[in-house]
Amino acid sequence: MTHNSMQPHPPAPRRNPLGFSVAALIGLAALGVPRAILHDLHIIEEGSAWNWLLALGPVAVWITLTVVRKVPTPFLTVLVIGAIFGVMLVITHQLLWDFAYQGTPPAIGNSAAATLIPRLAAIPSGLFTGAIIGAIGGLIAWGIQAIRQRSRV
Repeated sequence: MTHNSMQPHPPAPRRNPLGFSVAALIGLAALGVPRAILHDLHIIEEGSAWNWLLALGPVAVWITLTVVRKVPTPFLTVLVIGAIFGVMLVITHQLLWDFAYQGTPPAIGNSAAATLIPRLAAIPSGLFTGAIIGAIGGLIAWGIQAIRQRSRV
């Protein structure tokens, strides 16, 4: 046995389980923000073709890129993108709160903190929305990737 054969092998490079850099995940999540902004500013209407396109288009991009890149964990990847989007959704809605409610935001009572409770109540809703969108998109990406892998066998 030679001395070199006793040397340990260098570890294999570790693949990012999400398949994207943090910056890419944030960028993908940001694709959903224009719809929230346009909706809160009353530029697009609920149920309009533009609303649907701006709501579903980003998720379709998340799914497509996840499948094309063959990320090792498609469900988790799209779920994370959706969760990041949820945070962006909360921030967007909070920043545009007065515009969204056209100057008459919901309030509980007449105190200085009257709008605080509705604002705080909106936070879990935005986070949940992002997570659900990510989970549904992740299931679709996982299903497509599983079907593609089975068809190759």
